[in-house]
Amino acid sequence: MQVVADYSCLVTGAVSKVTKDGEVVIPLSVIALLESEMRHNKADGFVGTKELLTLKDMANKGTIELRFTGDRPRYISRDAADWDARGVAQTENITLMTCDKVQEQIATALGIQVGFVKQEEHLNLTIQKFFDEKTMSVHVKDHTRVHAKKGKPGAWEFMPITEKDTTLAEVEDMAREIVEKAERNPLAFIEVDKEGATVVQYEDYRIVITRHPFSKGTEITAVHPVRKMTLDEYDLKPELMERFEERAEGIFVAGAPGAGKTTFAQALAEFYSAKKKIVKTIEHPRDLSVNKLITQYGHLEGDPGATGEVLLLVRPDFTVYDELRTTRDFEVYSDMRLAGVGMIGVAHASRAIDAVQRFLGRLEMGVIPQVLDTVIYLRGGAIEKVYELEMLVKVPSGMMEADLARPVVEVKDFFTKKVEFEIYTYGEETTIIPVKESKQDPMMVLAGRELRRVLKKEISGSNIDVSFTGERSAIIYVDQEVIPGVIGKRGRNIEVLEKKLGLKLDVQDIANIPKEKLQSTGEDVSFEIDENKTSLIFYFDRSMNGRQVNFVSDGQVIFSPVVSKKGKVKVARDTDVGKLLADVITHEKELRVTV
Repeated sequence: MQVVADYSCLVTGAVSKVTKDGEVVIPLSVIALLESEMRHNKADGFVGTKELLTLKDMANKGTIELRFTGDRPRYISRDAADWDARGVAQTENITLMTCDKVQEQIATALGIQVGFVKQEEHLNLTIQKFFDEKTMSVHVKDHTRVHAKKGKPGAWEFMPITEKDTTLAEVEDMAREIVEKAERNPLAFIEVDKEGATVVQYEDYRIVITRHPFSKGTEITAVHPVRKMTLDEYDLKPELMERFEERAEGIFVAGAPGAGKTTFAQALAEFYSAKKKIVKTIEHPRDLSVNKLITQYGHLEGDPGATGEVLLLVRPDFTVYDELRTTRDFEVYSDMRLAGVGMIGVAHASRAIDAVQRFLGRLEMGVIPQVLDTVIYLRGGAIEKVYELEMLVKVPSGMMEADLARPVVEVKDFFTKKVEFEIYTYGEETTIIPVKESKQDPMMVLAGRELRRVLKKEISGSNIDVSFTGERSAIIYVDQEVIPGVIGKRGRNIEVLEKKLGLKLDVQDIANIPKEKLQSTGEDVSFEIDENKTSLIFYFDRSMNGRQVNFVSDGQVIFSPVVSKKGKVKVARDTDVGKLLADVITHEKELRVTV
């Protein structure tokens, strides 16, 4: 029996497996293609050359006859190699052996007799024997023992699992087997095959093979998911689950390598799929383990943007983008989110805020909150931090003057609503600044006391508080009914006061003092109460004269007046503070005064 072996049969090792006798003819254009790939350290070249040597050995033993035909082509390509193989089969009227479905159909259409070698499913790999239910990854390198990472995200150990070092020949044989069986297994595919690096997705194993000169020596790294989890198993707080169900559409999952990002993204994808949402993925390589309703897409012609364009025509409700690395990835993620597609992005980050940082410089600052509304940071397989983003116009923290107001993106802790970072443009640079808890400068405290003393002379019949907003500006808080008199007609009174004090003043109702400025803690002081039809009068010891005190009820500060020189605080009944104090006294609620 005579057969012409094409390129696909050599790189899958099928020729030596199905041919027991007869003559095997190989076009020289196929040899040229294998040589080119070998020189560029591509996996198919190594596997195909190994098969060629196996056939040569069989010929030397007399099992088969091996013949080479044709001329070395001017241009080396897969198409030229397949064309020559068909030409030899047609010219010599012999059977064409192929593992390529396209080659089989074209040859059949040309009237060539074809022997199609069908791909096999579920072919076991040698490297799989190193895995057990606790193995996260296996690392094989020449002249070292095989090592494995065992455990779970956040609690694993890297350990040797063989007693002897692995030889270069053993590692190369293992690498050739992986590529060969990936070519034959319809459930596997080669995602990347570049000079010195090959990435294979073999069923649910992600395998990376590297060779010299890209790496020093030959190395194989195989990663396998230890466990598939559902969103319920993460024991999420109700408010976070509610956000996922109702509002989160720009989700970003971040964490260090091995933190459990992919596992959580899979759980989210399954969660939305169970909610009757159309869910797709963009992956490179495609290694998410999801149900069959969720279609997994790679990079169309190597361009994630082309994949995004197709997905916009498919109109999914949610798309999982695993993993974002390049600027192009972030642009595609943003374009799809702005087009109305719910997005779940996955990326490496050493801190939660670093996930947001990776968008800076790639997107306009104002766009970031629109494409990124929920940031999930994982450590050790568990959620460590959740951020939400909001954009508003304000004076950034640490700046005082009102004319410094600008668009600011606030990064808040989702559960406490505390602002931890602010993003804003300063000069020509957009930057992320941590927001620290403000601690009032002692000099400002002393200046505030002195200013209150001066203002008590200028403004009578009112409680007064002061808050400096800058070296030359302050807010004065007074009772609401005296505000018109303090400001004066067309602002004349406040203008005179500003010139006298050398400060720019803003007048506000004392009931509007920010809560963070009030302190409910402190030492309790004794007082007596006197009432009349218009006022509530609180009397203190003379040692309290001129000192600021806090009126506290149920742990909340009601207001913080300054005790007068006569040792009293007078509050009008018809003010908001007066009404609140009267209610506390009438219903005999707890009322404390602290200093």
